[in-house]
Amino acid sequence: MHNKKFVYLVLICLVSVVFSPSVMCFESKTSLIEKGAKLTISDCIQVALDNSPYVRKAAYNYKISKNDLNIEKASYFPSIGVGTGYYYNNTQMSGRNNANNNYYNLNTNLNQLIWNFGKTSSRIKMQKFNKIAALYTFDNTVLDTIFTVKTNYYGVLAAKATMDVNRANVQINERNYQRTKAYFNEGIRSKIDLVNAEVYLSDSKITLVNSEKAYQNALVQLNNSMYIAHAPSYEISTTETFNFKSKEIPVNLEKISEKRDISSPPEGVSNAVLTTKVEKMAVMENYNFKPFDYTFEQCVELAEKNSPSLKAYSATIEAMKQALLYIKREYYPEITGSLGYGYNDQNNRSSFNASIGIQSTINILSKKYEIDNGKLQVELAENDLNLAKQNIYFDVQNAYVNMIQLERQIPLMEVKVKQTLENFELADGRYEVGLGDYIELQDAKVNYNNAQNTYVQAVYNYNVARANLERLLALPQEIVITVED
Repeated sequence: MHNKKFVYLVLICLVSVVFSPSVMCFESKTSLIEKGAKLTISDCIQVALDNSPYVRKAAYNYKISKNDLNIEKASYFPSIGVGTGYYYNNTQMSGRNNANNNYYNLNTNLNQLIWNFGKTSSRIKMQKFNKIAALYTFDNTVLDTIFTVKTNYYGVLAAKATMDVNRANVQINERNYQRTKAYFNEGIRSKIDLVNAEVYLSDSKITLVNSEKAYQNALVQLNNSMYIAHAPSYEISTTETFNFKSKEIPVNLEKISEKRDISSPPEGVSNAVLTTKVEKMAVMENYNFKPFDYTFEQCVELAEKNSPSLKAYSATIEAMKQALLYIKREYYPEITGSLGYGYNDQNNRSSFNASIGIQSTINILSKKYEIDNGKLQVELAENDLNLAKQNIYFDVQNAYVNMIQLERQIPLMEVKVKQTLENFELADGRYEVGLGDYIELQDAKVNYNNAQNTYVQAVYNYNVARANLERLLALPQEIVITVED
């Protein structure tokens, strides 16, 4: 009999170990940037995907949905109950010896769902669709993260190009100031030309300071999109669709508090009149890009086919339909079976029992309103899906139109940059020999500078529009990550 007790105690321990709650822990992967590293846009995307708390959150939600599915499947698994106890009772009787009634007992039972008319299968299917929706939500989060990094990466390139243009403009204005000062000292030009040269030089320095600030803000946005709070100095490479004469762009925020005096005009130099040749400040030359491979109709078709957000909506609707089916089936009873065994050592007795039962408890009126609400939830989800499809169509249309227009404009803007440069060279030459006035020279210079900045901005807008369109179409990406990663 002692052996039997020992077996029961071992059974209790095993059951408690096997069915004790456990927590699945997933190790967080974090990417860092080494000082002096040279990163491509793909490298930055990989860092962002490794570090993004939003991607990680979507992955956790997916894993939770998997466990929810397993929980529903476990309803088909029998439930085991085990109980044991020791009872002590000492009764003192008048004029007699005390009476002890102490005993030990053990009881076990096994309950099994036999049939509940499809209620469990409906809940399992509902959780399957919830898991599918969570997976597509993860994919959509990855696409959004990639798009954000691309946008900020191109933003750094554009800000760097604009800053280079404005820095070159300061150098041109400094040279022009020195030349005008030399002419003034020789009595060739008037005082107003010299004052105007100082004003244009001051304006160009202010513009340069603003562009440096915009560049630093762009760097902050890029680091933020990669979730790198204390980024060291590193370099990023130009891309195929955003190429510079310089292929490496420095990224450094370590000297963000640096201050320098740029208010004073440059010191005069001797022979300044000999430095009049216009120097090109172009940051991009012979710009080219591969046209987009798909027509607008193909883009709409791809978006409706590939969009993770639309797939998530569709899976959610199917889950709601299964939830509604479960509510309807709650009218049906549940058939269960039970097996039990008990042992009591007071009289050395053991017992065994088996039973099958059918049970149903329901509030008919309350269930009727639950069904009505379930139907409305399905209709609401279908309405949201139709709205999402329309939004996808217009988003694709807007992104495609923007991209195509910029594809057509960029070559024309490049021609305009060359034309304004030629006009600036002519105006500079005319001013040098005394045929042109100062206003003509400054107009030509401003037009050239504006053409450069407009060109850079158009290239940035094109790259962002193209990246946005690729996101909407959910096209295959060079850097991919799965929920299991």
